[in-house]
Amino acid sequence: MKTLSRIFAAAVAACVLALPSATPLAAQDFKVIVNSANPIGDISSAALSKIFLKESAAFPGGGPATPVDQGKTSAVRAAFSKRIIGRPASAVDTYWQQQIFSGKDVPPAAKASDDDVIAFVKATPGAVGYVSAGATTAGVKVVDVK
Repeated sequence: MKTLSRIFAAAVAACVLALPSATPLAAQDFKVIVNSANPIGDISSAALSKIFLKESAAFPGGGPATPVDQGKTSAVRAAFSKRIIGRPASAVDTYWQQQIFSGKDVPPAAKASDDDVIAFVKATPGAVGYVSAGATTAGVKVVDVK
């Protein structure tokens, strides 16, 4: 009986250690940024996913949303796709190939670097993008992802 209790306790401990941390999404591998004139301070991951999949063209509460992605091979794009869209970046690419082929829509513009995303967001009212957690975000606003 003691052996069974020990195994159960070890299994419970392993499950607890495997749980994701309570760290906000934006604080882990990337930061979500918007144009500094944008009034939002936070956004749900579901709303952000809809904007990046172009299922919604506006921020919650109004205002047009213009998403901008990182390059296809970017590690930050892989993290964003997995955590926000809930799919690996390759699956998001497949989604966009289907959208293009069926004539529905085209993917968001993609920029080559954090600096390019920041410049785009800074210059484009309504823009929303994501950058590496360590990127300097002067001139844009970092929003919390819930």
